[in-house]
Amino acid sequence: MRGWLAQTAGGLPKTFWYLWTGTLINRTGAFVMLYLEIHMVVEYGFSPAFAGLVLGLFGGGMALGSLAGGVLADRWGRRSTLLVSNVALAATAIVLGFVFQPLAVAALATVYGFWNGLGRPAFSATMVDVLGPTMRLRGMNLNYWAINLGFSCAAVLAGVLSRTPHLTVFLLNAAAQLMMAAIVFWRVPETQPVRSAVPGRAPVEGSIVTVLRDRVFMLFVLLNLGLWIIIEACKLIPIAMHQRGMDAADYGTVIAVNGIMIVAFQLFVPKLLAGRDRSRVLALSALLVGLGMGAVAIAGTVPLLMLTVVVWTAGEMLNAPVNGTLIADLSRPEMRGRYQGVASMGFTAANFFAPIFGGLLLEHAPPATLWLVLAALGVVVALGQLLSGPVRERRARALLEPRPAATEGANLAPAAA
Repeated sequence: MRGWLAQTAGGLPKTFWYLWTGTLINRTGAFVMLYLEIHMVVEYGFSPAFAGLVLGLFGGGMALGSLAGGVLADRWGRRSTLLVSNVALAATAIVLGFVFQPLAVAALATVYGFWNGLGRPAFSATMVDVLGPTMRLRGMNLNYWAINLGFSCAAVLAGVLSRTPHLTVFLLNAAAQLMMAAIVFWRVPETQPVRSAVPGRAPVEGSIVTVLRDRVFMLFVLLNLGLWIIIEACKLIPIAMHQRGMDAADYGTVIAVNGIMIVAFQLFVPKLLAGRDRSRVLALSALLVGLGMGAVAIAGTVPLLMLTVVVWTAGEMLNAPVNGTLIADLSRPEMRGRYQGVASMGFTAANFFAPIFGGLLLEHAPPATLWLVLAALGVVVALGQLLSGPVRERRARALLEPRPAATEGANLAPAAA
């Protein structure tokens, strides 16, 4: 056990553990949107369609915030961006606790999503900065484990707090955000690399447009978007259950399998993946996610739905650490915040597309259509990962291996220089 713990968590820097602790606190306190999911129809009196729109606007706000946060993380600094994000989240949560009007709730959910997305690139860039290439897989995996442990606690708290005074939920969320800000303020230094400190490579100047024109990276972001659209479609399972005459309240039991599996087994994934081809792992992950979500089309009981969650969660668990390390490896150090911002947009945009377009398919197409489309999307993503893998790995190696310094006194041609 000591040997396993050393391989899993040993040797990681102190700053990583402060960030990890902040992740656990932040995600445990992230029950505002879960609370709204539960109460928008019953307590707020919103229609199901409007409640879905609010969730979509939250995802859209996160996507926009991720782009802005990536730019700020590079220009302004990781630490300052994280502080603004968490303080603004706390303030928005408090205001949201006093509002019940539909349009105001929708607007504030968008703003809340924006501040949520703003801090993601800065957080990811900080983590990549402090871990370095050799520790990224372990560090990303541990952080992903903390995210899901915190989310599982948040799901339990959302249910417990459903009987407490309304404002209490939002005040507790604000307190969690401020605790995260305090950890960053007191314990997390600025980690943005000094451009001249990157050996063997000229400083890179560019904007967010530079990242968007990086075809290798953007193809990877597009494949991630496809994968997470499949995963985020899990939010539509309660509607499918209702259409089949099942009790949608059992969705909590079904989706709990996801958190239990990740918390129980995620820490063993790095050893399982050691030395394996990353593109093949990502392809297998996409196939499992597509298969699991596609099987919802024929799962007519709660145990069978739980089994579908087992399959697609296994794919999600394989994807998370490999995906995080590849995003880091494909990011130019001087523009790491921007790269993390665009990558985060690929994840967060799925929160916008999946519930809106998936809901339309559930309403206007035969019941099995959505789930079969998601299964097909999983196959497309898997093929894309296999075909784009070699080029992607060559790019990652080129960015990780510094170019040899020029020999002193050598006369180099301008092009070679």
